[in-house]
Amino acid sequence: MIDDLNAKIIEMHRDVRWICRTLKEMKETDADFEDRIRNLEGWQAEKNGSEKRMGGVCAGLIGIVGIVAAWLMQLMG
Repeated sequence: MIDDLNAKIIEMHRDVRWICRTLKEMKETDADFEDRIRNLEGWQAEKNGSEKRMGGVCAGLIGIVGIVAAWLMQLMG
């Protein structure tokens, strides 16, 4: 009876250690995934920001070219 109880306690202790170790590994994996996601989000934000800036620059250049073309047309009559 006592040996059976001791065996169960030892087995339960091993199970608890395994569960704790597995939870620790899961937390580390989750942290790694979160870091990767944050890096991807940051990269995407930088990409979107540069595209918006380039779009704004292009729109500005097109506007300037349009103004110059209109001015030339007006000079030529």
